[in-house]
Amino acid sequence: MYGPNQCSFAWEPFNRCNHVQTAARNSGPAKALLEAMGGRQFRTILADPPWRFQHKAGKVAPEHRRLSRYATMTLDEIYALPVAGLVAPVAHLYLWCPNALLPDGLRVLAEWGFTYKANIVWHKVRKDGGSDGRGVGFYFRNVTELILFGTRGKNAPTLAPGRRQVNLIATRKREHSRKPDEQYQLIEACSPGPFLELFGRGVRPGWVTWGDQAEESYEPRWKTYSHNSVTEREKLFVAV
Repeated sequence: MYGPNQCSFAWEPFNRCNHVQTAARNSGPAKALLEAMGGRQFRTILADPPWRFQHKAGKVAPEHRRLSRYATMTLDEIYALPVAGLVAPVAHLYLWCPNALLPDGLRVLAEWGFTYKANIVWHKVRKDGGSDGRGVGFYFRNVTELILFGTRGKNAPTLAPGRRQVNLIATRKREHSRKPDEQYQLIEACSPGPFLELFGRGVRPGWVTWGDQAEESYEPRWKTYSHNSVTEREKLFVAV
């Protein structure tokens, strides 16, 4: 049983050959999201879509049969998510986007009814503070990911702390695709609530979280780095 701020679901991979974007709006994740929100509106949304990469032969593809990390979605299905219907007339969007899919990320932002304004860079570092070169990339070794920031409506600036906030997060990475918890403090300081996280892992007080891993008991179900959500939580427990 899930609490009022937990919305878990599961979806089947979307078949691009048999569907178009219009049909996607009335089925699958789009329908599940709309039903789960029950008419609620939010001022700020954080989204980390399960992007599908074209190159499926290597580790860059989370749905690769050797990895089985999580199901992914086509662009049509991501475009079709009814985000515009879940936000207030004036709202903020923080959209995680892989470097290789930047043009797609900008279109998703626009399809959801937002205008691109800026970005925040996540620099993945080692324990000693240097760049963590274990990332993937077809042209360069990726040690960064982007949050695309967009606004909706007139007079939608960040809150006062946003004018002092640098657009950089430098932290160690955990399991595949898990984003840094530091993002929450940044967003809560710079943007107004209510807050909604799409495709979240675990839950956070003060947020509504939606996704098939939106569970308090979340932990990675695949082989991953020694520094991950579980080991980090164990260290905090020992410290307390």
